Amino acid sequence: MLSSHVSDVWRDEMVRERLSWYHEVLRYLKPAKFLICKTVACIEDPSLMTEAELWEEHSRLRHEFLNRLREFKESESSPKRFDKPPFSLLSLKVELLNRILRKCGFCEWRCNVDRVEGKRRGACHLDKTARVATFFLHSGEEPPLVDRHGSGTIFFTSCTFRCVFCQNWDISQDPDAGAPISPGNLSLIIKSLRSEGAANINFVGGEPTPNLHIIMEALNLTSVNVPILWNSNMYLTPEAMRILADVVDIWLPDFKWGSDRCAVKYSRVMRYFEVVSRNHALAMENGDVVIRHLVMPGHMECCTKPILDWIAENCPRALVNVMSQYRPEHLVLREPAKYHEIARRPNMQEISGARSYADKLSLIWKPVS
Repeated sequence: MLSSHVSDVWRDEMVRERLSWYHEVLRYLKPAKFLICKTVACIEDPSLMTEAELWEEHSRLRHEFLNRLREFKESESSPKRFDKPPFSLLSLKVELLNRILRKCGFCEWRCNVDRVEGKRRGACHLDKTARVATFFLHSGEEPPLVDRHGSGTIFFTSCTFRCVFCQNWDISQDPDAGAPISPGNLSLIIKSLRSEGAANINFVGGEPTPNLHIIMEALNLTSVNVPILWNSNMYLTPEAMRILADVVDIWLPDFKWGSDRCAVKYSRVMRYFEVVSRNHALAMENGDVVIRHLVMPGHMECCTKPILDWIAENCPRALVNVMSQYRPEHLVLREPAKYHEIARRPNMQEISGARSYADKLSLIWKPVS
């Protein structure tokens, strides 16, 4: 069982050890993973390959990337410098995403919409254009993820979920909110935020997943060393996760629902637990992880306990933020009679119950405030 001074655990040696890669990149002691991807040479121009050839080359280059990443992790000296080839693993990822965009399969809705052609829109209601609502240095993220300057947070519009209680509904449910952003301008934002002291670049929303193609192309144009943080509902396809895994230094995933019935009712999404648990496990295999779980009123037995049980069994090294910030918003606030069971904040018994259960499982977690 953890100490009663649980908040201190976010600053102790064990926490630093579990986020060791992230903190080394933050302090410029190691190169961000996307920069390492740029050093792994592709055999030819990816635009000349078939999609099958792209995936084959991606698998081959990923072995080389993982070997190179291991070298950096094991080295105690200054980061080794590699030549940057004309075509790299990162540019191959850009090409793959642009191919997938023609029959979009970034998320598990698998709409198969041609977002380049743009006449039909899928679950995210987006075409090929990414839109950013705002970006700034955000000091309110988890304490281990920020320094005195904060997180370089970039909020994308639209989402793959339709959560009836969404606190960011004005951007997540309006695909036309914000302003269009090109890969070049997104790269400039990344550079600017890091120069202002950002501890990381925090891709969030809404949901960043529908914008993977723009994000990856922007990283391909970026040379500044900064940790990449993926702040997501984690409803990505395995293909999207394979492409993303090599560029994310720190994962900040949501784990909302332990029950698919709850996921359908409140987030309008199918196969939630299967998809999201799979992707949490993949994230754990490919980087440092802080999992967020929002305590919902009346959902201790169906959601909070099953989620914490799953984390303890499958991602025991992850840090966990047991969040108490839920409040009725969006449709719940407008139609409280329809959603009466969640038209309130979680009570102290629910909050302390989540806290006690995390302690029982020996999870390293942030206390609910």
